[in-house]
Amino acid sequence: MGGCNELADLQVIFLGTGGSIPTPQRGLSAIAIRRRDELFLFDCGEGTQRQMTRAGVGFHRKTKIFITHMHGDHVLGLPGLLQTMSLLDREKKLEIYGPQGIKAFVETISQTVQFTLTFPVEVSETESGLVCKQREYEVYTTQSNHMIPALAYALTEKPRPGRFHLEKAKSLGVPEGPLWSKLQAGSPVKLPDGRIVRSVMVLGPPRPGRKIVYTGDTRPSENLVRLAENADLLIHEATFDDELLERAGEDGHSTPSQAAKTAKEAGAKRLVLTHISARYKDASLLLEQARKVFSNTDLAEDFLKIDLPLSEA
Repeated sequence: MGGCNELADLQVIFLGTGGSIPTPQRGLSAIAIRRRDELFLFDCGEGTQRQMTRAGVGFHRKTKIFITHMHGDHVLGLPGLLQTMSLLDREKKLEIYGPQGIKAFVETISQTVQFTLTFPVEVSETESGLVCKQREYEVYTTQSNHMIPALAYALTEKPRPGRFHLEKAKSLGVPEGPLWSKLQAGSPVKLPDGRIVRSVMVLGPPRPGRKIVYTGDTRPSENLVRLAENADLLIHEATFDDELLERAGEDGHSTPSQAAKTAKEAGAKRLVLTHISARYKDASLLLEQARKVFSNTDLAEDFLKIDLPLSEA
């Protein structure tokens, strides 16, 4: 588990792993992902800013928040988080994404809660598809299957250039320095003698990026299977154990076996269960049920940290 390091510059931090109401052991839904100098926050249940403080996440990074749906245990932490950021004199823009209703919610906070924002807030409502596109990654969303309109999200890194073979560059007569950097970035270079050296001559095959999928609250859904295809990490709710299958369906939730089946069908590499009902003081039963279907499953606890190292495959 451990902290970030040079090889694992992407870290998942479970800030809140409980469902509906907090317990002494579990806060409400919030998952942070630190990727280099950027922070992604998926859902923002009550008390998220306190959990961020305890986890040492910080409030001044470039930040994007993704809300799955407008139930209180997934969104009521936003007022406190916005105020905390302002009290700490945050200046960087904050981006918030979510379903219909998130804009009105954020506007209501700013109009009724008496504090002054020290930073710009940009709110976007979405339904499905590409949410945001950056040079190194993209975030996609799809409709999940809950009681109200709800979203699931996939943070997907773009493939990286292959490993740079410096001995090949030297053998081709490419001098160390700016020309190496251009080749590493995929651009061809021209040598003093007129020869053209292309990046494919000194780079290995492209290396895959990482993919993390977060379901929020949901029943089983083919949309989720497609979204989670080949995910390095699938974070899936498992509110009720398998014996409460009917209750889970009525309330728009999943059981551990259902979450595990989604991971298996999607070809995900790893599954972590979260959004655990307060009825389970010991949630080991949920883990046992999931592992019968998908062995590489873990049970989230508040402040669990998972590093996802870059793959060389």
